Order: sequence, then C-alpha cells, then structure tokens
Amino acid sequence: MALKLEKPQREPRTAEIANQIADILQEIKFGSIEITVHESKVVQIERKEKLRFDTKK
Repeated sequence: MALKLEKPQREPRTAEIANQIADILQEIKFGSIEITVHESKVVQIERKEKLRFDTKK
C-alpha cells in the first residue's frame, strides 16, 4: 500500500508522519490506528493490534 502526498507540505514532519502511518498499515493484520490531532498538528499515533488464535484442530 503506497501513500502519496501530492499537496505542498504545511509542516516539515508531515511526510514523516504519513510514512509512519503507512508503515503501520502494512504491518498490522487486525486492529486499529488512532491519530490524535491538537491545534491542527498530529501529536500522537496509537496502534492497537489484536492477536487472533485459531482454536480449531
């Protein structure tokens, strides 16, 4: 999955943050990603991953 940023950067770290999110999306199988924004800036990225086990034999 590729994340493309076509618009001009408003914040120098925008590309770095987008790359972090893209990396998490490629690695996670089950779960969620929560992005916290404060005053129009990303201040936190939280990754919640679920581990699922096959109980059938």
